Amino acid sequence: MKVFGHLAPVYDLLYADKDYGREARFVLELIQRHAPGARTILELGCGTGAHAVHLVNEGYEIHGVDLSAEMLDRAGEGLAQLPAELAAGLTFSQGDLRTLRLGRTFDAVIALFHVVSYQPTNHDLQAAFATAREHLQSGGVFIFDFWYGPAVLTERPAVRVKRVEDEVISVTRIAEPVLLVNDNLVEVRYHFFVQDKACGAYETFQESHRMRYLFKPEIDRLFIEHGLISLECKEWMTGREPGTETWGVYAVGRK
Repeated sequence: MKVFGHLAPVYDLLYADKDYGREARFVLELIQRHAPGARTILELGCGTGAHAVHLVNEGYEIHGVDLSAEMLDRAGEGLAQLPAELAAGLTFSQGDLRTLRLGRTFDAVIALFHVVSYQPTNHDLQAAFATAREHLQSGGVFIFDFWYGPAVLTERPAVRVKRVEDEVISVTRIAEPVLLVNDNLVEVRYHFFVQDKACGAYETFQESHRMRYLFKPEIDRLFIEHGLISLECKEWMTGREPGTETWGVYAVGRK
């Protein structure tokens, strides 16, 4: 099953409550702290471009890459709505972050909304880190967030239901997680029910997302193996030390 294929048309509605602007500002604070002269950013797994739009509004040059053509179509729609002077600093392309080679380097590489946790195997993780390093200038920083292992194993994933709507459709999403403890994975089985509010017709589809949860020693080792210096590993959006209730953690490494 193609992850994010059917989901792309309802993705932004589903995450309308996500504060992309605040998250983008938090990432920029990290970049400014660890690479103060940075002006160019590569975003791996950019999705519909919501973070990228906020970043380009802050005066940075952004190139976003995603595997899903459907998600990039949505990103292109957002790009078309930007003023010309901002749109000139934002580009997108399709690619696999495990094999991507653009032939240029950036001041920062970012992978947000658990993109690194979408790399389920050791080979996938190694390849993702190799891509980040390949595209970093000397002194550049790699910033990403991920599911934190101690919290996943302490609180355990649970079934969740989310309902959202706009003037056109209503969406119900049921998430049924399965913990694959010997693989350090959570397989999240999503069931979607999308209703056309005008005629009452329903569309249903399913997606299965395999999420890798990670531990700080793993991150430190990945940094070392790819010639990056570990700078931070803290709770996402707060900067506090992570603990057994901290599902979201970010890490920063410098080339």
